[in-house]
Amino acid sequence: MNITIERQPKCLATLRVEVPAATVQIERGQILQQYSKQAKIPGFRPGKAPQAVIEKRFQNDIKEEIESRLLNQSLQESLKREELKVLDFGVPSNVTFHSDGSFSYNTVLTLAPTMTLPEYKGVAIRVAKNEVSEDTIQEQIEGLRQRFADFTTIEGRPAAMEDFAIIDYTSTLDGQALEEALGRPAGYLAGREGFWVRMQDDAFLPGFAAQLVGLEIGESREVSIVIPDDFPVEELRGKSIVFHSTLKELKQQQLPEINDEFAVKLMGPEKTVDDLKTAITEGLKQNRAKEIEDDKVNQLIAHFDQLVEFDVPEELLMAETQNQADALVESAVKSGMTEEELESQKEALFETAAVQAKTNIKTNFILQEIAGAENISVSDQELIQHLIQIANQRKEEPQKFIKALQKNGRLHGIRNSLLINKAIDFLIGAAEITEITEESNTESA
Repeated sequence: MNITIERQPKCLATLRVEVPAATVQIERGQILQQYSKQAKIPGFRPGKAPQAVIEKRFQNDIKEEIESRLLNQSLQESLKREELKVLDFGVPSNVTFHSDGSFSYNTVLTLAPTMTLPEYKGVAIRVAKNEVSEDTIQEQIEGLRQRFADFTTIEGRPAAMEDFAIIDYTSTLDGQALEEALGRPAGYLAGREGFWVRMQDDAFLPGFAAQLVGLEIGESREVSIVIPDDFPVEELRGKSIVFHSTLKELKQQQLPEINDEFAVKLMGPEKTVDDLKTAITEGLKQNRAKEIEDDKVNQLIAHFDQLVEFDVPEELLMAETQNQADALVESAVKSGMTEEELESQKEALFETAAVQAKTNIKTNFILQEIAGAENISVSDQELIQHLIQIANQRKEEPQKFIKALQKNGRLHGIRNSLLINKAIDFLIGAAEITEITEESNTESA
């Protein structure tokens, strides 16, 4: 069997295979023998039909079977001879049975990238200590006060800073309705009824609230705002939009006192302020612990991403970029971003997605390489236990759940994810981790 491999950029290689006639003939004979034993031909007893009759009747099936066997055998032989790590064997082309009885084809392989690993043990990582300051606890308590605040109506005076103004507004750009001037929907900028604005400098748009000061209930005022340079809708940056605003109501926020009564309201009978502070502290520490672990992983990824460079398979990069873009769009929609805002940021979203996609793929290959170097693996038992745990969380029958994953070809991906996690745990365990306080971190910055 003549095998030729020509490596190309971007983790590609062209594989050319020539199978001699003698090998083809051996495979043909074995397949014909199987058909002769199993085929049912009218007029002949099973296994007694002449070979020529068998070959004529099943010639297309036999040809497909020979082709399939030769393809599989040659691909496996290529892997052994060249020690290739093939991600995708491609679609064979120029598949030909020659007149001399030989067989040939070629295909484009997608290969795992080759790399030289740096020293991966003892990576320096700096993380914050899991400490919760009194100021942070008070911020959380203040947030709870804001959530459970009451609002009373203000009468007999005009709007002032720190009030909550409820307004109706429409907007214009260069004398035209904003959406008419833009030629497309403008979302919340176009106008709202019963819109709440807290009278603070950074509320809604910078400088908006200050221009409502002194407005009486029922009065209207034109509020002119120059859109900031970092505004999501690019074509509005630097433009002056006029908001035709009418004050409908004024509200004043009444914050609850921090006492045992407030603790009971939040946590239940017999709870005190001390219990509330303890619960807040424990919650903050749990969140901080997760943030610290995530920070360790992020620092590891950044470390290897900076030190190791190699070509990334183009198809993988395109697929992962789309995955990241979809995730960014989903997150933006959940945060309240409109279709118009998304459209205006489409190019920036894809740029961000492409950068993240390349980092993800590089990290995956690097960690797999480290796992191989350290003989880290995921046993069948570990995989099954993990899948059973997921099935139980979803309240599904484990056996059916695992079979469905196997049918959809997802087990390999899940095993690989477990392998990556084990490699990360190994690297963090081997890292040189320094805990720093917020004060020392500020000083070093």
